[in-house]
Amino acid sequence: MAMAKKITVLNGPNLNFLGKREPAIYGRETLNDIEALVHECARSHGFDIEFLQTNHEGQLVSFIQDAIGKSHAIIINPAAYSHTSIAILDALKMFEGPVVEVHLSNIHKREAYRHHSFVSERADAVIAGCGSAGYRFAVEYIVQRDL
Repeated sequence: MAMAKKITVLNGPNLNFLGKREPAIYGRETLNDIEALVHECARSHGFDIEFLQTNHEGQLVSFIQDAIGKSHAIIINPAAYSHTSIAILDALKMFEGPVVEVHLSNIHKREAYRHHSFVSERADAVIAGCGSAGYRFAVEYIVQRDL
């Protein structure tokens, strides 16, 4: 029996407070709710998920490096680091599989400093403004690429 392909799902700073933090912008779902949704969607397509969150930029870089050669794809919500981190961009450039950038809110309807994402330079797809469904859409995108 073949092993399932793995998707690494990375979540950046403050996403551990989803459901409590600015629910008008980010919704009432928790990160645990999103993790359950992603696991269910991925499993239905034969993928395993590694779901991680950190508030530390260097840890996100390490998570990306750990995925090299082990994961088929990365889904990343870098949160505020989207707009500031060249280190995360550089790490993602080393990853050879698909990369999907996800944002719960539509970053282009928010403050001007949120309109630019360094991560987008490497992302194969960017999903913004779809709430938690954006993570499911990211899994579906990866599945469709494999067909």
